[in-house]
Amino acid sequence: MPFKQGHLKWWQGLIFASIAAAIVILDQVTKEWIRTHIANGDALPEMGCLSIVHIQNTGSAFGLFTNQAFLLSIVAIAGLVIILIFFSYLRELGFAGGIALSLIFAGALGNQIDRFRLGHVTDFIYVRLWGNFFWPAFNVADSAITVGAISLGIIAFFGLKKTEKAVQAAGRTEGKDGAGPGSGDKAA
Repeated sequence: MPFKQGHLKWWQGLIFASIAAAIVILDQVTKEWIRTHIANGDALPEMGCLSIVHIQNTGSAFGLFTNQAFLLSIVAIAGLVIILIFFSYLRELGFAGGIALSLIFAGALGNQIDRFRLGHVTDFIYVRLWGNFFWPAFNVADSAITVGAISLGIIAFFGLKKTEKAVQAAGRTEGKDGAGPGSGDKAA
């Protein structure tokens, strides 16, 4: 099994909470600025491939599940609980894994705060990919979720590879010293 269970140390929890708090604060401050300075549907002048817009998203990422705030809230709350459980018991994720989980947690919490307070999530970053093709609008919380999830995937992938190599190395060692499977004493 690639992950060993074990409780975290107090400082790991402090780092998790500090990163999560910083991201949630940054997310909420930027969304509040957008709501107070840009009317819904309006945008600041485009800066290269980047636009700052004010979009009220009643769905999830990419506009999926529009007007399903209750369902999205239930899923988000369950996800927050699962992240806390993973962080509490999976020490093999290491420092980088803890940071990745704190980013995902903060992003989910930031968007959930919007759903509870406003009934929608405020998105404001709009990126032109080419021509008139734009990436769907997103916010700081969405960015944190994305960076955290990609990082966690990379950490898990390399953790599994490391475990796989260790198992293979252990198998080669067992075969050399005669202690491997099928090497037991045979009665004459």
